[in-house]
Amino acid sequence: MLRTTLTALALTLGATTVAPHLALAQPAPDEDIVVTGRYGTVPDSVRSLSQPVSYADLDLSTKAGRDILRQRVRLTSRYLCERLGESDNSSPIVPSCQKAAQEDALNRIGSIEEHFAPRGTTWVAPPAWVAPYPPEWVKRYP
Repeated sequence: MLRTTLTALALTLGATTVAPHLALAQPAPDEDIVVTGRYGTVPDSVRSLSQPVSYADLDLSTKAGRDILRQRVRLTSRYLCERLGESDNSSPIVPSCQKAAQEDALNRIGSIEEHFAPRGTTWVAPPAWVAPYPPEWVKRYP
């Protein structure tokens, strides 16, 4: 009986010391938004392209973090739509791929920003997101 009680006690103590660590080891929820460009000049089999844009390395409770995310969305929209065949000289009669992709993503970002809690003082930013577009675009298309 004593052995059973001690075993149960050891299991209980072990569970209380391991359980908090299990909670910390769970993966963080995805912190990205998918930008989708749709355009009609590519082969019939391709109608759209999508690219996730991460905000895991940003603090969206700050204006700087929100501005960087919005720039990432704008540039990713441009990149996807250029790959689909849209140029800056596209006809205004046809709806803009870039504009539609940006508006869709920015609408979703608005609800993310609305409910975003500030990163704590113990938060460590993961590595910076690697953009699919050329690095010089950040300065070229501010």
